Amino acid sequence: MSERINYQVIEQDGKPAFVVLPYNEFMAMIKKSEEDINFPDEVVRLNIIEGLSLLRAWREYKGLTQKQVAKKAGISQPALVRMEQPGSNLRKDTLLKLARALDLSLEQLSL
Repeated sequence: MSERINYQVIEQDGKPAFVVLPYNEFMAMIKKSEEDINFPDEVVRLNIIEGLSLLRAWREYKGLTQKQVAKKAGISQPALVRMEQPGSNLRKDTLLKLARALDLSLEQLSL
């Protein structure tokens, strides 16, 4: 997967209120959004604020279990557990299988 975005969370009253990120990374995100790659707010929250991998954020957003996604992708559930860890570096063919299993584009899983 691509590198994680460098960001800082600013809290108010002990709760996340704002996210600050470097301008060049913000502009890269804007450019990607202009290319019609869509991310629901909940997926972004799970990935950025909660620190979940993009793969896990999408799976949880879609309400699927690891077992369901693993079966659709033709992999084992323990393998999916490892793949869902933040920082996992997945091969393109594996990402394609997972994207198909989640009904996503490759770009939605590999940003």
